[in-house]
Amino acid sequence: MQLLFPFFSRWPLAMLHAVGLVLGWLAYLLSPSYRGRLKLHSQQAGLSLMQRWAAVGHAGKMVSEVPRLWGRPREERLGDRVVWRHAEVLDAAVAEGRGVMLLTPHLGCFEITAQAYAERHGHTHPVTALYRPAKQAWLAQWMEHARNRPGMVASPATLAGVRQMLRALKQGHTIGILPDQVPPEGMGEWAPFFGRPAYTMTMAGKLVAQTGCAVVLLRGERLSTWQRWRQGCDFVVHAARLPTDLAQVLAQGDAQKAVTAINATMETMIRACPEQYLWGYNRYKGPRPDILTSSRPDTH
Repeated sequence: MQLLFPFFSRWPLAMLHAVGLVLGWLAYLLSPSYRGRLKLHSQQAGLSLMQRWAAVGHAGKMVSEVPRLWGRPREERLGDRVVWRHAEVLDAAVAEGRGVMLLTPHLGCFEITAQAYAERHGHTHPVTALYRPAKQAWLAQWMEHARNRPGMVASPATLAGVRQMLRALKQGHTIGILPDQVPPEGMGEWAPFFGRPAYTMTMAGKLVAQTGCAVVLLRGERLSTWQRWRQGCDFVVHAARLPTDLAQVLAQGDAQKAVTAINATMETMIRACPEQYLWGYNRYKGPRPDILTSSRPDTH
């Protein structure tokens, strides 16, 4: 795999997606636990059989496109391969100068959202995002290469990393968070997510309450081969401002109300393109105590 990763990074995206489609179905057919989790999660969200089958393929495409996105040369621009929808929402939030939090669920190509943001605003307002370094040394190097590029700062999931995100907001810069990622023990609250309790991070709400930053919802839509040929791009990044009622809830600093409102907002985003959500992700598992090293961060 260490040798295949750089090899696949040079493949055209269309070919990688074709391979990913096969890989997605192989994983679905060969892993009973993964298949059961994907079926259960998609069914409880009300997806049709055709939507579930489409989600199987998109999960594989998400994996197969990673070498291309991570291995993209630093000097190579995304250019017109990525098209923005409602970019004025993001532009206005950045122009306010009070820091911006980007909320992006495991929907579509969430890797492309940070890269597209960095190309648009990273030269003046870089984006900082937490990540958990891979255990394999070669993969950790690829992750570092991918997530430390012009306009992007990758911060490891440690106490120092969380503090770095707080400093970035106070400096008027931008941070990126996956709000549907299961947080470490003690850093979340249980809240409904598609009708089932899910342990949800409180960090996003606490950072908003403490810094008064603007919040923008981003999702990266992966286009099909036909759509790419017709539209002349590979991805569409959709931006939306936080609903007023949710913004008010986050500003109040009530952790339970914040996570409940965030989950409801993530559901709305996901329903806009449910075939591209990562339904096989073990969203409802209990928290792990070892995700963050060092002591738990205090964002109060």
